[in-house]
Amino acid sequence: MSTFKETLEYAAVAALLRLVPPLPHAAATAAARALGSAVFHLGVRRAVTLENLAHAFPERSEAERRRIALGAYRSYATTITELLWSSGKSAEELGELIRLPDRDRFDRLLAQGKGLVFLSAHFGGWELIPGGIMPKLGHPAAAIVQRQRNGKIDAMLDELRCRFGNSTIAMGPSSRRAVEVLKGGGVLAGLGDQSGPKEAAFVPYFGRPAATHRGMAAFALKYGAPLLMVIIRRAADGRYDVFMEEVDRSGLQGAGEQDVVELTRRHTALLERYVRETPDQWLWMHKRWKHTAYHLARQPSADGR
Repeated sequence: MSTFKETLEYAAVAALLRLVPPLPHAAATAAARALGSAVFHLGVRRAVTLENLAHAFPERSEAERRRIALGAYRSYATTITELLWSSGKSAEELGELIRLPDRDRFDRLLAQGKGLVFLSAHFGGWELIPGGIMPKLGHPAAAIVQRQRNGKIDAMLDELRCRFGNSTIAMGPSSRRAVEVLKGGGVLAGLGDQSGPKEAAFVPYFGRPAATHRGMAAFALKYGAPLLMVIIRRAADGRYDVFMEEVDRSGLQGAGEQDVVELTRRHTALLERYVRETPDQWLWMHKRWKHTAYHLARQPSADGR
């Protein structure tokens, strides 16, 4: 049963779904940037953001890190606004925002017939994957998603993401549907930069061990599916350049724990490279390293104790 708070949240999102889609894309994104700036200056999660940036870029000045933080707020607001704006738009209209210089790599890997693990991150325009990128690639995806606390909003988002033949799989212990997708030669999509639980694989990310979900690497190794890192970078003209790189698995012998952790380390390192190039398009307000202290406390000391 919905609480009063959840009902208000749903009403607010429903109102935005009526107000935002009729706007021209340039007007919608300009409003989003203004909103992102306002939220930054109000201080919402600003301390977390600046702390993350201080750890990641200790060599940069405080003014530079604040500039990156402000850009990250604007980028996040733009991504969410574009998700709302996309409602009612055709695949062709959304595809006009997308440039795919590496699409041949996607086609070649999918043609191997082993399925494809399509791994992205909270970077740039990730919410355009289901509505803009997959239709332009000519193949729907089954996306592993984190369900929202508000059930009505979750259903609304699911409807937006599942247009054009896509589907979603709730993040959790059940993997039957994900296995079916890969065995059927399909595309299994997900975001690889969310903080995992304390039991997750801890791999380096900007110089600190970060709890990272093993799942996408494990699926790729167990079922022989290529693991493709996909980065959706927002360009100055408001469109997106989509970069695709297969994650190297040379030297990995199977699908054991060490192999899974190593492949997880490799795809995380590849993401870090892109984030370093355009840091203001990543979600720095996320508590990505919230389990790092727990992990470090469990490591043996120098004297072995």
